[in-house]
Amino acid sequence: MHSNADVLPDLSFAQLFDYPFRIFFFSLAIMAVVEVPLWVGVVTGAIDLPLALPGLFWHQHEMLFGLLSAAIAGFLLTAVCVWTNTERLHGAQLLGLWSVWLVGRLMLATGANLPDWLVTVVNLAFIPLVMFDAGRRIWTARQHRQWVILAVLALLWSMQLGFLLTNGRMFIVGGLVIAMALSGIIGGRITPAFSRSWLKQTGRNSSAVRIVPILDTLSLVSMLALLAFLFTRYETLSGLLSMLAAILMLVRIIGWKGWLVASNPLLWILHLSLLWIPVALALLSGHLLLDWPAGAWLHAAGLGVIGGLVLGVISRVALGHTGRALLLPVGMVLAFACVHLAAITRVSATFGLIDWTVGLRLAAALWVLAFALFLFRYAGILMRPRVDGLR
Repeated sequence: MHSNADVLPDLSFAQLFDYPFRIFFFSLAIMAVVEVPLWVGVVTGAIDLPLALPGLFWHQHEMLFGLLSAAIAGFLLTAVCVWTNTERLHGAQLLGLWSVWLVGRLMLATGANLPDWLVTVVNLAFIPLVMFDAGRRIWTARQHRQWVILAVLALLWSMQLGFLLTNGRMFIVGGLVIAMALSGIIGGRITPAFSRSWLKQTGRNSSAVRIVPILDTLSLVSMLALLAFLFTRYETLSGLLSMLAAILMLVRIIGWKGWLVASNPLLWILHLSLLWIPVALALLSGHLLLDWPAGAWLHAAGLGVIGGLVLGVISRVALGHTGRALLLPVGMVLAFACVHLAAITRVSATFGLIDWTVGLRLAAALWVLAFALFLFRYAGILMRPRVDGLR
């Protein structure tokens, strides 16, 4: 179902800079569609790019610190305005922030001849700028509850710093664990809250959705403890901590009763994406304790958690913050299915259940289709004014 406003010929590129979610959601979707095929071309030898980093490091950095940071910026800088009742970042200032993000992507993809320090400085500038804008609003509004998000985001930035300075694999591992912790924080707020709201609106039992604060805290603490021990030689303890974190997260998710919202794709996509967190943590435990292939948990986290949650959140936020009803555009259920099938395919290929090259290309095609469908259905939404006439 679409509003009549969706077919009006008032598309405007400038509209993308009216609110942070518009330009960053639009840009990350383009990046998702472009970067993964380029990576497949690089890893199979079909494409030779003048990358500023070795091919694998470029791919890992861009999926974790490039795509995810754009999603965080779009979501956080939009949400924090609502939380604190402050004026949104827009216009020239938003253009400047987005330009820092974009130049970082271009430098890493084409900057083989650029000074390493320049590429590093530009790429490290983005997350602190996002934190500064969000932090000053949170500080002024005295909303202490939001500081935990910025603290975890600072940890994510520290992993980016370590990775760009050393090309150390452990910083990607740490970054993914932090990304899952951040997903657990934000997802743990919005998923049960949205589910309760929808169940109440539809006359169902909203009280069935259980939120246990101590469980939320223990889940976060276990993942932060895991992060710390991953940088030590205590692999057995790290493996056990990873399994503990997986169990705690799984219990949280079960308490949110995702099956009660199975008929609403804007809700089940959140539950399903968050379910990849305990799966990824269990696979990490298997890697540490049983020598399972590392690629399994890495792609469960990267495609399942990050890819699925990003697609689910941007699809919902883009509707709500443009004054539209929370009715998923035609084709987006297929997009949601594709991103999770991509994760399943890539993990299966890592375990050798399907041919590696076939799995790589199939997973890439499913991923691209998912975000291409988002672009097809949401570009007009993001590039048009709110349908209700509000700002």
